[in-house]
Amino acid sequence: MPEIDPRIDAYIERSADFAQPILTRLRKLVHKACPDIVETMKWSMPHFDHKGNVCNMAAFKAHCAFGFWKQELLDHKFPVEKNAMSSFGKITSLKDLPPDKVLIELIRQAVELNEKGIKIPKKKPAERKELIVPDGLAKALSKNKKAKAVWDKFAYSHRKEYIEWINEAKTEPTRERRITTTVEWVAEGKGRNWKYEKC
Repeated sequence: MPEIDPRIDAYIERSADFAQPILTRLRKLVHKACPDIVETMKWSMPHFDHKGNVCNMAAFKAHCAFGFWKQELLDHKFPVEKNAMSSFGKITSLKDLPPDKVLIELIRQAVELNEKGIKIPKKKPAERKELIVPDGLAKALSKNKKAKAVWDKFAYSHRKEYIEWINEAKTEPTRERRITTTVEWVAEGKGRNWKYEKC
């Protein structure tokens, strides 16, 4: 007997009428593919785990979603029009699902990846573009030694946020005000979004 999480029963019951048969079918296929799967709720959605995350499903107002955690490692050509949560795009009826045989095979592949301890390769961080300091800001910083010293030690992200903010100014007076504010805040060691940072 598969281990059933009553929270998923409740989730399916609360879902829209069109979604209930979709979620019920997906759940049944997951258990058929891996009898040892563990049901749980994460981020308010049904998840299926076996030695790590395998897959998840969700119901929305007008569609359902079903996704694999290691989708990119599975041997399957997923549709181009998928969304971030769903390997198969927006699922609005049982007809939108691949054949049961295909889904079962994909679930088994996902389980096997976890059993073998295979992880998704980490993506290389994007190369940092050289930041070009606007002339007005460079001049203003050169006139304020404290601000210049802080600026030179600032993290790349802090400098980038200030430069983008200044470059986004639509008028010269706005640009000048932003440069003045930048120098004041930098001298105080504040990042561009300091007001929103946790103390």
